[in-house]
Amino acid sequence: MTSPGSPAAAADLRRWRGDAEEEEGIDHFDRLPDSVLLVVFNRIGDVKALGRCCVVCRRFHDLVPLVDSVLVRVDCVISDDPSPSPAGGAGSDRSRGVFSHLARIVIGGIVKPLQALGHILVPSAAVASNRRSSPSSPSSSRSSEISHHSPAEVLKIFKEIRLLRIELPAGELGVDDGVLLKWKAEFGSTLDSCVILGASSVLSSSSILHKSSSPNPNPSFQDPCGADDSGSMADSFYTSGNLKLRVFWTISSLIAASARHYLLQPIIADHEALERLELTDVDGQGVLTMDRWQLQEFRAKPLSASGSSQRTLVPALSMWLWYAPYLELPGGMVLKGATLVAVRPSQEQGMEVASSGEFGGVVEFSDRCSLSSAFEEPYRSAAGMLVKRRTYCLEMNSF
Repeated sequence: MTSPGSPAAAADLRRWRGDAEEEEGIDHFDRLPDSVLLVVFNRIGDVKALGRCCVVCRRFHDLVPLVDSVLVRVDCVISDDPSPSPAGGAGSDRSRGVFSHLARIVIGGIVKPLQALGHILVPSAAVASNRRSSPSSPSSSRSSEISHHSPAEVLKIFKEIRLLRIELPAGELGVDDGVLLKWKAEFGSTLDSCVILGASSVLSSSSILHKSSSPNPNPSFQDPCGADDSGSMADSFYTSGNLKLRVFWTISSLIAASARHYLLQPIIADHEALERLELTDVDGQGVLTMDRWQLQEFRAKPLSASGSSQRTLVPALSMWLWYAPYLELPGGMVLKGATLVAVRPSQEQGMEVASSGEFGGVVEFSDRCSLSSAFEEPYRSAAGMLVKRRTYCLEMNSF
């Protein structure tokens, strides 16, 4: 045994210290194979975090572009909306009637945010102009450069993306406080399907009980502005603006979905390995999805634009509507004026006309399971409850 004070013991101590220092200097990531590192990077997913990984070392810089699952969170939109028109035009606006008022709502509430959305999904000359006109200080220039990178530009470094999710900072459709509006759309080269869930107000069952003058309120009450519990529409549903509001919700959601679809063109063109794409928003208002076959169809068939608008042409549609004046969900949430709308191109199958009735025909929609699965809880339960009610069919021309 070596004596603690002997020269041999001192030599052993020096060797031990040398081994420890060498161990501390080792980057243990270097011991991991590339396949394991790619699993880690795919779990990270977020494009900003992956960008930071790129600058760590040469190996990370070479591996990050091979990630196949990416999340892009868009921080903000850059709008080049013109300044508001002078107040002098108000008189002529009032003379255009109800249809013009609806058009102004659509233009002011949907089109402008969607134009701003274009700046984050595709490179724009307006953005470049905005950069040139911005202050020349280093901090403002750096901030402008960061905020003006579009997802299409950021994603160019990735070569093997199979799963892509883009998250917008907010939904495009402005709705009043308390109003529920959610949609989910599937696209190929054009609209394949869309499901819309809306309610005029969202309450808690406890607040309903507190306000009710009846000691035992019955959810199956007759709604003077809607339908009875059997699903039959009251005449007031058509005359009080309820039907018009739900048609407006449907058109607004379809415009938002078709604009998102149109602006995905450069991303889909740059990433041929894509198998699934999802474009959603932080508010959870709308979700656009495309699977492998729909992406292939998008590449194979030319996209049809809607006139001069930067959105995909919506084909002629068949719509199925379910309505409940009062819907109490598990957990105590209450939807007043709950409405579910399913939309498909007119040539699609999936329904059988049962008899003549309101809205031009009472129909059976065969694929009801897909409607309830379009949303997360508690809205999945709401959709499942609504599709059990009476179904009404509408038709809409291409727009």
